[in-house]
Parts: sequence; structure tokens; C-alpha cells
Amino acid sequence: MDLSRRAFGGLALSGIALPGAALSQDLAILDAMRAPLSAPTTEFEAAMAMMIERGNPDMAASLISSMRFSRSRGPQIAETLTALTGEDHFTDWFAWMLWQEQNPQIKPHRDFPTFKRELLLQVDDNFADFLRPEYIEPDRMRIRLEEITWGGVVKDGIPSLDNPALIAAKDADYMRGDDLVFGVSINGDVRAYPLRIMGWHEMFNEVIGGVPVALAYCTLCGSGILFETDVSGRAAPLVFGSSGFLYRSNKLMFDRETHSLWNQYTGQPVVGPLVDSGIALKQRPVVITTWDNWKTSNPGTQVLSLETGHRRNYGSGVVYNDYFASPDLMFPAQVDQRTHQQKDYIFTVRQFGAARAWPLKSFDGMPVINDGIADTALLLVGDPKTRSVRAYERGAHSFAPSGGRLKDESGAEWRVTEDALLGPDGVSLPRVAGHISYWFAWDNYLGDAATVYGG
Repeated sequence: MDLSRRAFGGLALSGIALPGAALSQDLAILDAMRAPLSAPTTEFEAAMAMMIERGNPDMAASLISSMRFSRSRGPQIAETLTALTGEDHFTDWFAWMLWQEQNPQIKPHRDFPTFKRELLLQVDDNFADFLRPEYIEPDRMRIRLEEITWGGVVKDGIPSLDNPALIAAKDADYMRGDDLVFGVSINGDVRAYPLRIMGWHEMFNEVIGGVPVALAYCTLCGSGILFETDVSGRAAPLVFGSSGFLYRSNKLMFDRETHSLWNQYTGQPVVGPLVDSGIALKQRPVVITTWDNWKTSNPGTQVLSLETGHRRNYGSGVVYNDYFASPDLMFPAQVDQRTHQQKDYIFTVRQFGAARAWPLKSFDGMPVINDGIADTALLLVGDPKTRSVRAYERGAHSFAPSGGRLKDESGAEWRVTEDALLGPDGVSLPRVAGHISYWFAWDNYLGDAATVYGG
């Protein structure tokens, strides 16, 4: 999308001020920010010259934002960025966004929120719901405004499924046995949500087993996280949608009551009225597995109907197929690839005051892992072929597979269910919430504050 030929923000430029001009400095700077997107060539070039003479890298954020939407002027914008930052080997928007993530000490000019809001409202004026001026000042946000990017769709352009129609497993003749599903079981209410459908919607809002929940699926970071949405102190459960924005290649979801933006990965509000609420959504267990495996283990399951109310191609292997098959990211996100590639799958648990990740490849030839997080001993049962991992508390026990069964250190057999490990004499050990993710998303949000299983 190129905005360089469009009227910008409905505002007429008052003329770019060259050094020494009579316009106020602030007005000149705001107009200079707008120039790459709207000004004639001579005024655009004058704006770049003014920025260079001013010599302050606080203009970098606006230039990087403009580069995304004014590709024809990209080389000149890059030259100005090089003059302001001293970096001479970044030429495109993707690379400059990574540079920006690595340099949080460079703060944008105080007029940047005004500019960024105008820019994004040119894409969709409904973005005003999220970008109210009082909430996008740096001291009111929990993420950096300069790193919020447009994900290529408008607000609700990826429509959530709210209490969608379900059908019995025997009626799901559209499903292939190797189709992957998100499997959920709460209080005996067992349901399957095929990834081939959820990839088009990335969110459902449901009541399962009497518990209001939302599944937030970020296709870009490979993570589907099940959150409880009934929050203490609020009159009604929160209902979520997809904002159209990304942060480090992770979707920003929003709640429909306050239009706060939320980090999908952490379940916390990051922009808007709920920022200081202290809310962190509680996770519920969810597993990815094949349809054959899920319905065999859960014959009474229900599954999403194709009748979603939306027209999409829900065929197997259609949605995001090229992205899932590629090692590359679609949007910028910095990642440490010394030990894992950016799109390696991991299973992550964030409970008990800690966070830990288990690379999916750790389960190759070893379906059972006895490990722990903080002071809690865990058992993990995984299958990398189906992208399936379930975690349970294991108490003082140590488990091993034996002939397709699970046995503890005494040789006693245990049964793995969606809710708990069931042992002899009615012993039950609870399941622990976790989810699958690409490595880069984990590394971006939790890498410095978490641990990784090493085998």
C-alpha cells in the first residue's frame, strides 16, 4: 500500500520549513514527518534536508514508518536514516524495523504519536478505537508505539468466531484424519477446532464446560493459547477480536468492551484503558493433535461446522500454507538463532511464577520427559509428528513409557487423560496449561526471563 499520492490525515501541508524559516519548530517537524507520504518532490527533499541538518535520531521512527507505505521514496528515506543514525547497511523497511527493535534507547520525537495515529487511520479509520491520543503516549503504553505495525488487514478483517456452530464427530465428513485440531476439554465438554478453519479466524469466544474462554491463535507465531475470559471485578466476560495490528510479528488482539489492545502471547493489555488494571488472563490447557487421534481418544467430541457465517476456503493445507512451509518470517522480529531456528516449534509453560520451553524435537524418540519448572515437578508427553504435547504435575513420581502405557518408578500403570494423570487407588495429578509456539515468539517475549530444556 503506497500512501505517497494520497492526502495525508485530511490535512493540508503548510510547507516544509528549511532551517531558519519562520514556522515554529514543532510544526516544521510534524510536517517533515508527513512529507514522505504526501508532499511534492521538492518539499519531500527539503524535509529530508531539514532532518539531516537537525541531526537528531528522534526522527528515525517516523521515517521507518513512512518507508513501509512509500516504497518509491524508500532509497531517499534510507539515506536520511543513515545520516541520522550512522547505520549504512540497512536498505529496506524490514531491516530498519529490526534495527529499531535493537535500539530502544532512541526515543521518538514527542510529535511521533500524532504522526503514527494519522498514518494508521489512513489505512482504516476504525483504528481510532485503539489509538486514542490519551493512550498512545509513551508513558501510558506497555509496548513501543514505533514497533506497532499494520498486519495487512483492517479491524476485524480477520473475523472472530463467537459461539460458532458445532457438529458431532460422526457428521464431520469434511475432516481428513491427518488434519490438525486444537483439542479442548473442560468439565467433560470436549471440542475440536480445526487449524484449517481457525487459521482464517484466529480467535474464538466460547463457553466450554461452563467456563467462558477465548482461543487466541497467532498464525504468524504458531501459537494458539486458550484463555479464561471471566476476569475478577468485571461485570461480564471479555470478548476478543483481531485488531489488524502486530507487534514483533505477534498479533495484538482487542477486547470489545474497552478496545484495549492485548498481547496475544502474554494475555495482558498493553495499550488502552486496561493497561494499569493488573489483568493477566489465566491459561487453560489446549493441545494440537490430528483429528484421528483426537476423536479416537475423545469419541464424544464436537467439532466446528463449516457453516461459520463466512465465505473462506477451509480446505486442508490452504490457509498460510506458504508461510508455514517457509523458514522466513512475514514481519520483522528479532530472534537469537544460535541454538534454535526462528520457526522451530517449542512447547511452553508459564505457571508457578516461572516460564520454561521444551523444543518439540526433544520428544524425537523420547515421548516422555520428566522435568520441572520452578519448584514443581512436571511430566511432559509429546509427539513431534502431530505437534502434540501435554504437561502434568508429577509429584514425587518418575514416569517412563512401557509398551504403549505409562508406568511410574514402582511399575504401576497410569492413564493419560485430557484433565489429569490417573494412577492406582484413585490418585490424580492435574494437567498444566501450556501451548505450542515458534521459537522466535518465545525468544522475543520471554527469552531473557525464562529457561529452555536442554535434554
